[in-house]
Amino acid sequence: MFRIPLALPLLLLPSLLACGTTDPQPQGCERFEFALAPEASALHVTCSSTSCGNGLNPPTAGRHCSSTLSCRVHDTEQPSCVWLHNLEHGHAVFLYNCPEGCPEEVAKLEEAQRSARRGGNDVPRALVAPDPNIPNRVAAILWRRAYLTDSADPEALRCLLALQDQDAPEPGLSCAP
Repeated sequence: MFRIPLALPLLLLPSLLACGTTDPQPQGCERFEFALAPEASALHVTCSSTSCGNGLNPPTAGRHCSSTLSCRVHDTEQPSCVWLHNLEHGHAVFLYNCPEGCPEEVAKLEEAQRSARRGGNDVPRALVAPDPNIPNRVAAILWRRAYLTDSADPEALRCLLALQDQDAPEPGLSCAP
């Protein structure tokens, strides 16, 4: 007969109690609110479709293309219909709208991109791209959540990334470099 030593269950108890509990607001993040947008369809559409997103600017969920973008810093605008699929996978998307240039803001977004959760291939699951259509200079987006500002607070970006995967329909998926 196989016997489990009494110490083994006691050692596993803290791990079992921790299962299913997450701290949605890490310490110091109480001052930031990243409200959830209403539920939206996660259906795939053709990339030529004009019915992508959930009607928000920038979109935080909704219909999207079946392809994703590589998780890196892009120097040209990327179609929202494509990066919405990244959001569905739990990736973060960092956008900036600075026609006159804003290297200090882009540097903050690039730092946040490097600190995003990594996939099984060790690639940070986030991308950075310019977007002339967003209403502010900076947008940091997760599925159904957005942080819009004219000057990114690195602490707010850290706090938003703490919510990465939390609401995504297909969380935790790796991203191509």
